[in-house]
Amino acid sequence: MKKLAIIGASYLQAPLIQKAKDLGCETHVFAWAAGDVGEGMADRFYPISIVEKEEILRVCRQIGIDGICTIASDLAAVTVNYVAEQMGLPGNGMRCCEKSTNKYKMRQAFAAAGDPSPRSVLVRPGDGLDALQGLRYPLIVKPTDRSGSRGITEVQRPAGLPAAIARAREQSFEKMAVVEEFVTGQEYSVECVSYQGRHHLLQITLKYTTGAPMYIETGHMEPAPLSDAMREAVRRTVSHALDTLEIQNGASHSELKIDAAGRIQLIEIGGRMGGDCIGSHLVPYTTGWDYVAMVVQIALGQAPDLRQGPHHTACGVRFVFGPRDLELREALRADPDVTMLEESPIDPMDHIVIDSSTRFGYYIFAAEDPARICAWMEK
Repeated sequence: MKKLAIIGASYLQAPLIQKAKDLGCETHVFAWAAGDVGEGMADRFYPISIVEKEEILRVCRQIGIDGICTIASDLAAVTVNYVAEQMGLPGNGMRCCEKSTNKYKMRQAFAAAGDPSPRSVLVRPGDGLDALQGLRYPLIVKPTDRSGSRGITEVQRPAGLPAAIARAREQSFEKMAVVEEFVTGQEYSVECVSYQGRHHLLQITLKYTTGAPMYIETGHMEPAPLSDAMREAVRRTVSHALDTLEIQNGASHSELKIDAAGRIQLIEIGGRMGGDCIGSHLVPYTTGWDYVAMVVQIALGQAPDLRQGPHHTACGVRFVFGPRDLELREALRADPDVTMLEESPIDPMDHIVIDSSTRFGYYIFAAEDPARICAWMEK
């Protein structure tokens, strides 16, 4: 029986833990003890924080793991790549990890390789604003090393910069912010799987957000309504950028925008599966590819199984921000052209949604006519 280490025990990792068990693996899960769902699912649970990479390495060596992985977490990906590199297991290495988990280093890599992405400036503790004078407004300010819409603000004029930078730095682990020019266009994300340097595009997702100033994701639709020619342009752009970041093995989640003229601009790329139910739910529902199984297979040094199973024509996920989203859920149930696939428990609505982690729940639905998904996503 193969021994697989999984970094993280939250609901985000639950599909990975269950899939590994279904594939006959012995699961060794590492996370801070917090009563998360993965703690009870694991064959063995170790109450070690996911950032304690040296301690996790020590335990993994004792266990004699055959592979290590995570999904939907940039923070966990650092430990995954460190342990894999130290133990000679499949992964992407720390040089790749530095570029794929730090937004400013990623921008530097893209600029050096000619990948299309917005101009940006790093703001360290104590830095003034002089270096930002050459950037065109509006600007996006974000932490260098966080995900899930944490600490992101759109700034329309110089007066708003100090507060936005302070907010981003407060959310940053390294207390740094990146300020970049705002990119116009529709936002998409791209799910890929890579094995030994070969990249396979699995699906493109149309993303819906709250818009300015915080851009919290309200929902997603797959497949994105793009022409074959544009899909190929996206595939080429993303594949080149994955090479730039040295992502060679495992899942990747690329975010980009396409403007009215068809120009593609890369926003960021994570060397892990997309969260928000994209990789774990929407991709298999709309493609028949078992994306989570591929993550396990590659972590164990096996080629991913690219055979497709039955799937829906189109799917969407809506996140619950308030009572109106629950009213829409009831209306969806009454639509004969829509199939409700999954519904999460709904958390108490006792706070304001400030990022992806503070939303109250979600529901996933399918239709054979993609226009029906679009219509419900835009309500």
